[in-house]
Amino acid sequence: MVSMKEIAAACGVSVATVSKALSDHRDIGEKTKRQVRETADRMGYLPNMSARYLKTNRSYNIGVLFEDAAHSGLTHDFFSGVLESLKITAESRGFDITFLNTTSSDMSYVERAQYRGFDGVAIACFDYSNPKILELLQSSVKVVTVDYIADNRTAVVSDNTSGMTQLMRYILEQGHRKIAYIHGDEGRVTRQRLASYYRCMEEYGVTVSDAYIQPGLYRDRQLAYEKTEELLSLKEPPTCILYPDDVAAFGGINAIRARGLRMPEDISVAGYDGIRALQYSEPRLTTVRQDMEALGRLAAESLIAEIERPMLTAPTIHTVAGSLLEGQTVRKI
Repeated sequence: MVSMKEIAAACGVSVATVSKALSDHRDIGEKTKRQVRETADRMGYLPNMSARYLKTNRSYNIGVLFEDAAHSGLTHDFFSGVLESLKITAESRGFDITFLNTTSSDMSYVERAQYRGFDGVAIACFDYSNPKILELLQSSVKVVTVDYIADNRTAVVSDNTSGMTQLMRYILEQGHRKIAYIHGDEGRVTRQRLASYYRCMEEYGVTVSDAYIQPGLYRDRQLAYEKTEELLSLKEPPTCILYPDDVAAFGGINAIRARGLRMPEDISVAGYDGIRALQYSEPRLTTVRQDMEALGRLAAESLIAEIERPMLTAPTIHTVAGSLLEGQTVRKI
């Protein structure tokens, strides 16, 4: 097994410097930290976790609690991207990630976090009204939430207001005024996006038809298909349809193609999320890309900061901007 002494010799620094660099100590320069870490990786250094735990009283293990409404798990394109970034960031800081199963235990999440000795928990789940989730949020366990704002907790959220505003202004600038919106489940994200939709329509002097606002569900292709059928059957159908996310948009696109219509020549469409797979479709989907990498990285960094420097951190809301991907499914009229 490679020792710190051997790493120190290879780097030409002291053992104390190696120890501080591997522990991310603040009085060691970034260049030295990088040199020591790269050398340690190359030499196959493995830290003594038992000694590390005794010295720091930390397990260097972070719990991740994730469950969406459709119980799609890590097949959920948006959250899987966020969690992959969270995992990479945490592991680069010497922390392991353990996913908490949401259904198989009678123990509360607080009890399981304490039993497993987690230093903290990242929550990226749908139902924040679940009593077990509320108990965890109100406990002494260090917690960071993703895409949800809880009282007195650090949160990392997407800027849905800005994202929807970018998308709406782009569509309106293409000349569209009959813009329908099949929105997602009731909640903060949907309310923010709907408010942006209405504000932009008002900004351009457009009166919104009630028939153009259709309640849907996130990631529900079948419901999006059915709602698209309803919109296309209107006496005055929209010239553009917005969907709650890219997966739902795919369901709407199927309904459009089933009628023999073309995009964007006959009808324009737009999604939300920026799922990579759909950016290779033809025509390429117009959408808003959420910065999944930044969301996951900030979640990990925020939680680790609370773990390592609790007296220097306070609950903070980190808002991450998205970006418009113009694609090819919105035509100029």
